[in-house]
Amino acid sequence: MSGLLALLDDVAAIAKVAATSVDDIAAAAGKAGTKTAGVIIDDAAVTPKYVHGFAPARELPIIWRIARGSIFNKIVLLLPVAMLLANFAPWLITPLLMLGGGYLSFEGAEKIFHALFPHAEPEIEKDMSVRDPGRLEEQKVKGAIKTDFILSAEIMTIALAAVEAPNVWIQAGALALVGVGVTVAVYGSVGLIVKMDDVGLYFARNGRTVPGRALGRWLVRAMPVLMRVLSVIGTAAMLWVGGSIIVHGLEVLGFGWLGHHIHDLADTAAHTLPAAWLAAAGWIAAAAMYGLFGLGLGLVLIPLVTRVLAPLWARVSGGDARH
Repeated sequence: MSGLLALLDDVAAIAKVAATSVDDIAAAAGKAGTKTAGVIIDDAAVTPKYVHGFAPARELPIIWRIARGSIFNKIVLLLPVAMLLANFAPWLITPLLMLGGGYLSFEGAEKIFHALFPHAEPEIEKDMSVRDPGRLEEQKVKGAIKTDFILSAEIMTIALAAVEAPNVWIQAGALALVGVGVTVAVYGSVGLIVKMDDVGLYFARNGRTVPGRALGRWLVRAMPVLMRVLSVIGTAAMLWVGGSIIVHGLEVLGFGWLGHHIHDLADTAAHTLPAAWLAAAGWIAAAAMYGLFGLGLGLVLIPLVTRVLAPLWARVSGGDARH
């Protein structure tokens, strides 16, 4: 009997440790997840374009295929690399973060540049030349998963830098939880967004009450507006996150003057408002300055990426200069 009691006591101790580890993983994942918010918003804003033009019956299957590819990117490809970096080359995390910040700044600035100076998109012209829907779907899914890999790498790197874990297992568990949680949040939201107009159309045509039909018509009209709002928010988030990553990376590398100036200017701006608005005003002012820095950096990177790096990559890979 004493042996059984001792065994039960050991099991209880193990369960307690396991529960504590789960709590630690969840806490670390939650903290890391908030740091990736800007990239998540942009990911959710970008993804719906990959199902545009397909039959409604193919929208959710396409999103599911992209989501599976995203999970593979994060858990199978990026998580092991992140753990190797964290435990054998932690000095590389900051430069990689800054590289990702530069990419986000470039993408955000390029979207604004295209909005101000619109021109034909090579991707759209290429899509119009593909007559086979099955082949076009394959191309879209592959392109989406490739884009997701870049955003996922940034998400996992940001999460890795934010996770403070007592051991490698909790660190890995937190990163895995962030990866799965982000994927579910992004592609679940995308699925709701792309089907919402179909839901609205159904209610508009088949609603049994006047308010129900009115709601359906409102949903149909609201979806294009929502997509534009998401695109604007996603672009702003990219510039804010990209700029802040670069500035914080410079601080880590010993070049803190830019970050100090931004914080000083944000404090000055915040103190012009009532005390109740102090914290929020300071954050908004700092985020705006990070965004402006990200925009300036991105505009500088546009000619470098589009005229030098992209053609060079196309020669090496034998692919499209835009991908």
